[in-house]
Amino acid sequence: MCGIVGAVAQRNVVPILLEGLQRLEYRGYDSAGLVVVRDGKLERVRSIGRVADLTEKCANTQGHIGIAHTRWATHGVPSERNAHPHISKNHIAVVHNGIIENYEALRTRLTAEGYEFTSDTDTEVIAHLIHSHYARGNSLLAATQASLAELVGAYAIGVIAADNPDQLICARRGSPLLLGVGIEEHFIASDVSALLPVTRKVVYLEEGDVVEVGRHSYQIFDATGKRVDRAVQISELSNESVQLGQYRHYMQKEIHEQPQALADTLESVCNSQSLVPGIFGAEAAATFADIDSILILACGTSYHAGLVARFWLEEIAGIPCNVEIASEYRYRTSVPNSKALVVVISQSGETADTLAALNHAKALGHSHTLAICNAPESALVRLCKLRMLTRAGPEIGVASTKAFTTQLAALFLLTLVFAKQRGRLTAQQEQHHLHELRHLPGAVQKVLELEPHIAKLAKQFAGKHHALFLGRGLHYPIALEGALKLKEISYIHAEAYPAGELKHGPLALVDKDMPVISVAPNDALLEKLKSNLQEVRARGGELYVFADANTHIRAADGIHIMQMPEHAGYLSPILHTIPLQLLAYYVALQKGTDVDKPRNLAKSVTVE
Repeated sequence: MCGIVGAVAQRNVVPILLEGLQRLEYRGYDSAGLVVVRDGKLERVRSIGRVADLTEKCANTQGHIGIAHTRWATHGVPSERNAHPHISKNHIAVVHNGIIENYEALRTRLTAEGYEFTSDTDTEVIAHLIHSHYARGNSLLAATQASLAELVGAYAIGVIAADNPDQLICARRGSPLLLGVGIEEHFIASDVSALLPVTRKVVYLEEGDVVEVGRHSYQIFDATGKRVDRAVQISELSNESVQLGQYRHYMQKEIHEQPQALADTLESVCNSQSLVPGIFGAEAAATFADIDSILILACGTSYHAGLVARFWLEEIAGIPCNVEIASEYRYRTSVPNSKALVVVISQSGETADTLAALNHAKALGHSHTLAICNAPESALVRLCKLRMLTRAGPEIGVASTKAFTTQLAALFLLTLVFAKQRGRLTAQQEQHHLHELRHLPGAVQKVLELEPHIAKLAKQFAGKHHALFLGRGLHYPIALEGALKLKEISYIHAEAYPAGELKHGPLALVDKDMPVISVAPNDALLEKLKSNLQEVRARGGELYVFADANTHIRAADGIHIMQMPEHAGYLSPILHTIPLQLLAYYVALQKGTDVDKPRNLAKSVTVE
């Protein structure tokens, strides 16, 4: 979602702000802006479109303190008047991520007090509210704290004042924000990647924290207003890890990083001779012994990972598993089970719907919680008793790739640990699965060698407007993920179905203009799948089949076969994900869409 960068320093901060915004472009946005204090006045520059457009307009802008923002529209259309920062009375400037739910009531009150609104956003009420408290003689810190007490909703904010050239106030609740620590300069940002050029020393702010940031020092106050200390950490991210390098797009780079990401995620397990619950936390062994079912909460791609895990957990570990879309879970009446393990899955660990679902589950009495996440200091990880870090590294492309496959690897480990604890995994089976996991990065590398063939295949999709994805059993969620990838970045309307459901409705859509993509692993459902594929051909549908070795599905008129290198058993969903990612990527190239920053989407969905 939207991105924030702020800085107070002895040097001109405008280049720092602009580079920080560029590094946050992956989060998704429609406009950008910044404001600095210069000669006792606020100097604001805003632009529709890319950060590059803003950079051109900032050629003569400079200052030693400033805040900047990339906006993804929620309240008000994308326009310069709605772009952040927002200013009150030419004196208070604010940038904001999140949604203020009571902004209409506040807007009515502030209008009656004489404040003029020049945008359609919810954010502008924050600027006017802070100014109203500041004008009464409160310090900028006190004015901000008083204003935050009146807000209902989620926020991460940065605040500066024209008459305060050395003080920046920031705060967070329900939206990520961190503090960057330098030498006689300090920074704020939504994501550590924005600050890598200037510092790797960061403080991850807790829910409700308010920070008074100066050039030489900073003070952190918790939600009650009490002064607190938060640990300074050295970020493990390197500047190089978020650079594009030899690749054309971040998505392509991240697809190719999957063998290493999987190896890193599985490192501690694959170097051992046995599986232990401790990989999920010190309390895992005792907790798992008391578990009788699993509830998985996730959104989007992470939800698809959960659907695959349900097959594994029930078949291998013999434990009941339910998978819920996090954004729906807390809005229905569910039956809590105190002996269920709640597993929350998120790449960023800041997904608003997943966080809200986790808190709802805990409020219902679910005390056993496990986060599977790619961000070690995220809110999701901090809120859970147990954790498994996927170690995918930074994922910049909006369409998730390596985060998904590493989530699957983590969920397979969870399955094996439960299977072993429940007496359903023999020593021989354990060693077999460990061998397969050690082999997995190399197997993924072999699949990546199909890239040139898939690039050629993608040319046949350039003029298509719809596509149908089919899968059976364990691979139906992979069909869902393939359809999601295609529509995310190529804007082709795509749907996925269990292949057995074809004759129950979707077959009516099949004709020569509806390409049908099928995942065809060499498993127990292969013969059933072959029958489903014949149903498609009989209606004139064009088939694109990603088939394992020895499936004996042959290419023919209207049947295009992409031969997979091998069959990976239970790990087959991970291998079959790769060609569908590549297909979506190369179809998007053919259509000329913005691969890394698709329209209307954001990388980290931090608002409901």
